[in-house]
Amino acid sequence: MVLVIVIGLYVQHTLSYFSTRAQASGQEATVDRLVRGNAQLLSEQRSLSQPATIVRDARALGMVRPNEIPYVITGHSGH
Repeated sequence: MVLVIVIGLYVQHTLSYFSTRAQASGQEATVDRLVRGNAQLLSEQRSLSQPATIVRDARALGMVRPNEIPYVITGHSGH
């Protein structure tokens, strides 16, 4: 009887160990994904802070520098 109880306890601890190990593996995968996402966001932040990127994005929005004269070409098919 005592042997059955001891074996039961070992089985319970073994199952608990594997469950905890699976949870830890899932958490590690989440951390890895978040670290990659953070690195990507930092790279994007550095890119968006560059003066050339700011000028390019402003031009794409139709902005002009002070004292510049904007020209709009109409009737052009784009080819």
